Amino acid sequence: MAATHPADPVADAFEGHRDRLRAVAHRVLGSHADAEDVVQEAWLRLSRQDAGTIDNLGGWLTTVVGRLSLDVLRSGRTRPEVSLDDRLPEVTVTLDDAPAPEELVALGDSVGLALLTVLDSLGPAERLAFVLHDVFAVPFAEIGDILGRSADATKMLASRARRKVRAAQQPGNAGRQQREVVRAFLAAAGEGRFEQLLEVLHPEVHFTVHTPSGRFVTLGATEVATRARVAGGAARGHAATVDGRPGVISWSEDGTPLSLLAFTVADGRITEITAVVDPAQLALMDLPDPV
Repeated sequence: MAATHPADPVADAFEGHRDRLRAVAHRVLGSHADAEDVVQEAWLRLSRQDAGTIDNLGGWLTTVVGRLSLDVLRSGRTRPEVSLDDRLPEVTVTLDDAPAPEELVALGDSVGLALLTVLDSLGPAERLAFVLHDVFAVPFAEIGDILGRSADATKMLASRARRKVRAAQQPGNAGRQQREVVRAFLAAAGEGRFEQLLEVLHPEVHFTVHTPSGRFVTLGATEVATRARVAGGAARGHAATVDGRPGVISWSEDGTPLSLLAFTVADGRITEITAVVDPAQLALMDLPDPV
């Protein structure tokens, strides 16, 4: 949070734009920490600027944040997001019959890890043009000013980026296959079928459970299969996407979240499971309502 004075009209105006600026920077950079740094720098630049010379404060701030984000991308200084376990309770959870986080163009409040992976394959200029135009509806002429290119050239950048994103999302088979593996695991866990559990678990799988007593980690397929009962009840939950990963969420009868599970699947086997059964952590998460 910038050190601002509540009676300062410029500071008040900036605070009115802060959430949007943070969203822009996070979508471009894929890092909450970098986004906060960029927004703070934007405030510092505004505080040194004669506000009377700015006709459109929102547009001016978006341009500044865009240029700062572009500088970070081009310098390679972006900090990757930390693991799911370390980011709790900041994960993004959507039910699978609702728009998934990777459907960026249709979603206004989050970016899933699946899409961040796709965006990482884009060049800095492509990434900025795509995010600013397709997500935030910034005109190509304004994006061109940030990139130092014409509006037509910027439009071509965004179009090329859009094709790459769509191509990366087209198959869908990988996601379906991952969910089939997760369903097989949940069914085997619910029925106590040990051998079937071993078939879908990677030999070096990590199983992390967040409980009211702390975080507990189990390593190895045999040990995880033995302790998989904590996930068995989730088979009655609702399939979800947890930061781009297949997951399951379950609720009590009064609608209180009971558990959240997220799975990482590679080559047809589960390599990582994160389970949250701590009511305090679940209460802090922005979880969807029961269906």
